[in-house]
Amino acid sequence: MAKEIKQFQTESKKLLNLMINSIYTNKEIFLRELISNASDAIDKYHLLSLTDDSLEKTNDYEIHLELDKKKRKLIISDNGIGMTHDELISNIGTIAKSGTLEFLKNQKDRDMKDADLIGQFGVGFYSAFMVAKKVQVITKSPFSDTAYRWVSAGEDEFTIEESKRTERGTEITLFFRKDEEDENYSDFLEDYKIQSLVKKYSDYVKYPITMDREKTTQRLDDEGNKIENEYDTEIENETLNQMVPIWKRNKTEVTDNELNDFYKAQYYDYNDPSFRIWTNVEGMITYKSIIFIPSKAPQNLYSDKYEKGLQLYAKDVFVMDKCKELVPDYLRFIKGLVVSPDLNLNISREILQKNRQLEKIQKNLEKKIVNELEKTLKNERETYVAFWKEFGVNIKYGIYENFGMNKDLLKDIILFQTVKEDSLVTLKEYVEKMPKDQKEIYFGSAPSKASLKASPQMDVLKKKDYDVLVLADDVDEFMISILAEYDSKKFKSINQGDLDIQDDSVKEEIKTLETENKDLLAAIKTALGSEVDEVKLSTRLTESPVCLVSGEGLSFEMEKVINQMPGDKDMKAKKILEINPQHDLFKAIERIYTNSPESIEDYANLLYNQALLIEGLAIKDPVEFSNKMVKILIKAANIGDTNGTDTKED
Repeated sequence: MAKEIKQFQTESKKLLNLMINSIYTNKEIFLRELISNASDAIDKYHLLSLTDDSLEKTNDYEIHLELDKKKRKLIISDNGIGMTHDELISNIGTIAKSGTLEFLKNQKDRDMKDADLIGQFGVGFYSAFMVAKKVQVITKSPFSDTAYRWVSAGEDEFTIEESKRTERGTEITLFFRKDEEDENYSDFLEDYKIQSLVKKYSDYVKYPITMDREKTTQRLDDEGNKIENEYDTEIENETLNQMVPIWKRNKTEVTDNELNDFYKAQYYDYNDPSFRIWTNVEGMITYKSIIFIPSKAPQNLYSDKYEKGLQLYAKDVFVMDKCKELVPDYLRFIKGLVVSPDLNLNISREILQKNRQLEKIQKNLEKKIVNELEKTLKNERETYVAFWKEFGVNIKYGIYENFGMNKDLLKDIILFQTVKEDSLVTLKEYVEKMPKDQKEIYFGSAPSKASLKASPQMDVLKKKDYDVLVLADDVDEFMISILAEYDSKKFKSINQGDLDIQDDSVKEEIKTLETENKDLLAAIKTALGSEVDEVKLSTRLTESPVCLVSGEGLSFEMEKVINQMPGDKDMKAKKILEINPQHDLFKAIERIYTNSPESIEDYANLLYNQALLIEGLAIKDPVEFSNKMVKILIKAANIGDTNGTDTKED
């Protein structure tokens, strides 16, 4: 047979250039594609041999790699199905015509459950031209007496001629391009590089991927002792891949130590994971997953550079390192992998098509992880508390994000610090311990338990012996606003609005005092101007002289968080200055206002700034505050010099 020169049957060089330069963004995946094709070819032969008596029955399958640095070439060979003359033209001569897809169509009536065929689009072969100036294919089908040699430089045409190959299978030779300024193709001629690519992309291909590698050993004398500076070099056919991935083993036979070792090796962590969640799902969508929760949060977990996602394998071939579509943002800390035969890949096999498969897997994994957390909270409290201290803020964000879509899923695994309890509590535990007369779940925002416990807003709650949730994270109040209630009990901030928990007699007494002191309260409000929206006598203060609370709606904490965000924002919470009418300070101010109403401005400012300090808010003018404090102290000292004689300034 004379050499045939044929044109590519698709759209010649323009389309081929598109395949090479646009579809694939990562040149190193060429080896993954060619190994996947070789695996498919072996699969095809094995399946046909089960029903065709003319084909040899064997399990001696192999994908072999061979490097030749001098000639700048790499050979990938297999002992699979091979191709006939017509199949060469049809499968390789026609871009985007998939022999694998055609094979599946022809076998549709057979039991194909064990056929992990990877190729779907027939373009993976052409990734070779990203790194090779010329590609040669020598192939022989068991259904043909003749082998054939296919050669192309990846332009308009290819040639086909007969070959002397006698064994079935295919041998692909890549002749690498010369190095360029921004591309070092010589890297692919190093055996360590080839080994790393096999490990990264094809470690779990189920057939051995072998390569001849040089092994250097120190020479031994007749007595078995090492001879200094004398070595022997020999060639050893080494298997580069594991073949049987951990997820294909029986789950009951894999120990926790093996899973821990797999996690640490795969995800570069020195510590064992705190959770190992193994899932095997079959049905409308089939997949396996192994999820790990680290014992420590990564240092860059909350930085813009952190990438969430799970490793993704399609039929045991590595597709993507961080598939973010599989992980809701609040679970961004999880590590692990998903393996599925049902994924719809785009033609480059680098990116998944947007579809419901990913959404379903993500939702299934999310529920599985939350169920595992619930179980741990119930049965292994210490383990869960350790998890919460590392990742609790993420769970809180999970409740807040997406307009509370996950609040019912997550509300029972939130933990809170409270004023009364020494250990963290769930909302259920808080509600179970509420006194019978307590109608709402109280919370307060503060940097710590100690500061909330000492805050004036706690006065009446201490008297009632009500516990209070401590909110210390920026997201806490936003999360509470989304939850709104738990077990039909509404959440109520002790820093906001009226608490409305005093006895009616106390309320009436304070209402009467407000009427009696309306001029004084109005004078304080006038003195403070726009700094406060309201000045009133407090029903919540029993020991402290003064406090600052916000009105309903936006709280001080929300104001602070929102105004820290990028962009022009000027959100203001309604400020209400509450004064304890039973405190000696208020009685002193009453006397001052009666004797010297014009001096009330200084006292009003001191009162307001004191409330700001207690609340942890910034004083507008610290120098002015200090000067007024000195002025009042001097005035008090002068009054003392009069030996108690009353003056107008008393």
